[in-house]
This record gives sequence, structure tokens and C-alpha cells, in this order.
Amino acid sequence: MTERPKILVVYYSQTGQLKRIVDTVLGPLQDKATIVYEELKPVQPFVFPWKKQVFYDTMPETVLGRPRAIAPLKVNPDEHFDLVILAYQPWFLSPSQPTAAFLQSESAARLLKGKPVITLMGCRNMWLNAQERVKEYLQRAGAHLVGNIVLVDKSPNLVALITVLRWQFKGKKEATVLLPPAGVQEKDIQESVRFAAPIAKVLQDRQWDALQPQLIELGAVDLLPNLILLEDRGIRAFRYWSKFISAKGGPGAPERQGRVSMYRGLLLIGIFVLSPLAKITSVLKLALNKRKLLEEVKYYKGIHLR
Repeated sequence: MTERPKILVVYYSQTGQLKRIVDTVLGPLQDKATIVYEELKPVQPFVFPWKKQVFYDTMPETVLGRPRAIAPLKVNPDEHFDLVILAYQPWFLSPSQPTAAFLQSESAARLLKGKPVITLMGCRNMWLNAQERVKEYLQRAGAHLVGNIVLVDKSPNLVALITVLRWQFKGKKEATVLLPPAGVQEKDIQESVRFAAPIAKVLQDRQWDALQPQLIELGAVDLLPNLILLEDRGIRAFRYWSKFISAKGGPGAPERQGRVSMYRGLLLIGIFVLSPLAKITSVLKLALNKRKLLEEVKYYKGIHLR
């Protein structure tokens, strides 16, 4: 009798949405594989809904890769798994702090070494830099990234920004008369079950190189060119402000709150100005240098690290 393949799911989900996505994607595999769930738990929890100042004060350490500690894993780091699924969210264009803490840990190095890994995200729409950082962490651990699935809020960028801020600070996800519900739409979550078939197939034939092209064909990654330009400008600004704020102390330090408030005020103004400009710029770049921008789109849809 053939032994059932073993899947480890490592995840952190503040609102429960990402866990629902994981459960939907893996639902058809419940009878075909042994699935072990490892929820990442910060030693000092991130409270949801967020207090605004606390949220913005979390940015520097997130961007700089200095995460808050997480509790020890329940799973044995030396246990064998045929596949690891890393489900995470981007925070400030970077991996969430619990995700970064896990990926920097000695336990992750032992768990991930030599393992095929699928990354699975549920987010607003800007995830490129976060995934690049995760690729770097996985490479250092000796893991093999074999697939990436990204579910995003398909509302227009500024509409999605308004709804996600309402959700983050007030805990209100539902639609209003003027706004759609926040987060990944229910229809997209339900339809993510389609990704189970290629994952099940690759667990049997171990043709890992064939997985991402199959996932792409199923629409696992949808990327608008203007978001590449917007993220590039955004992450440069975040890096500057991260160093500027952290120079005045660590998370919660009273000495740095003035700088946090400056960043907080300028961020939303910057987003509302940069988002339309990035869209216009991407149209111009597509017209003037279409090949290069489309090559960037192709790269970010892939799983390799340049």
C-alpha cells in the first residue's frame, strides 16, 4: 500500500481569511494526503482590529526584517514532509512579521531544507517585494520554491485601499452602499479550489518544475504592470522611513512617535498621488518599452529569484 504524502501548512492569519483560502485550496486533498497545520503565534500578539498608531509603528521593523518573536513550533523540525505550503500576507510590501520570524528561525532552516515549497497569499494587491524577500529566505534555507498562488482584492486600487483600512481599523469587512466588501472576494476564495488538482498531481509524479506553469494557466497569479512601478516607488520610500523612524528607538518608543506620525500623514497622501501616476506611467512604458515591462510581469509571475 502506497504511503499517503504529507503536507505541512505553515500560516499566520489575523482575520481568518487566509486560513479560509488555505482550507479551500486543500479541501480536495484531505482524502489524498496527511495535512499538518502549523499556525505561527507571536509571543506578543498583534491585536486586530489595529490601533492606528500601533499599525504604522509596526512598519519599520517589518520592512527592515526585524520581526517580533514567535512561539516555538509545535511540529518537529526534523519531521519529513513531501510538501510545505507557506501561507502568508504582505505587510508594508514585506512579509508579515510572523512569517519573517519563522523564515529566519533555526527551526525553519531544519524544516525547509531540501523541501518543495508552495507560497500562498491572500492580500490587497501589492505583494511583489514581499515575495522577493520570501524567495531569498527560502533560498537561504535550502528550500525549493515550486509554486506561487496569489489571491488579491480585485477592486480598483484606491477602492481596495479604503476598504482594507476600514477593515484594519474598525473590523468592518462587509459591503456598504458605496463600497464592496474588503479583502479577497468570496467568489475568488471559493474558486481557488481549482488549484488542488495540479497540486495533487505533482504530489504523485513529483514533476515539480511543471507545477507553476500549470498554476499560471489556472490564473494563480494576476498582475497589472502599473503595480510593478507603484511597488518599486513604494518600497524605496518605506526603506527610507524605516531607517528614519527606527533611528529614534524600537517599537513603541515614545521618542519615535513623532516620526511615525509624520510618516502616517504622508503615506496616504503619497498613495493617492502615486497610484494614478503609476498607472499613467505604466501605459507610457508599455507604449515605449513594452517588451521590458512585460518581461517584468513574466518574472514576477514565476518562482525563480534573479
